[in-house]
Amino acid sequence: MKVILTENVESIGQIGDVVNIAPGYARNFLFPKGLALEASGRNVRDLEHKKRLLAQRREQQRQQMLSIAEKLNSVSITLRRKVAEDDKLYGSVNVTDIAKGLDDNGFEIAKKDINLEQPIKQLGEFRVAVNVGSGVSASIRVVIEKEE
Repeated sequence: MKVILTENVESIGQIGDVVNIAPGYARNFLFPKGLALEASGRNVRDLEHKKRLLAQRREQQRQQMLSIAEKLNSVSITLRRKVAEDDKLYGSVNVTDIAKGLDDNGFEIAKKDINLEQPIKQLGEFRVAVNVGSGVSASIRVVIEKEE
């Protein structure tokens, strides 16, 4: 029996896939839970229409993310920290500090979207990658200065 998946079903497929499965599995599990629809002509046409709308929505989101990434590429965050005699920081600058700096500049970026390989432990200028979403990333400039 051919069905159209309305949700991701592990080991069967993703949303929108037309898959061939056992009729009993469809009637007893997928249909009652709303995980699939029968692959009739009307349902297939509705699926194609929804796919087109979803593609348009994804493209709009991608354009918004590219715009945000463009703005982020010009952002510079300056953080002041206490340093030891050899210009090494007491402690380190981590993702939380960078997220707070971005928030202060008007960008709400989750900590998990900031790709900092390892905490920054010295003075200087660093480039940090930020995942904006929809496969788009940006690079911000982080400057660590001596606190006086």
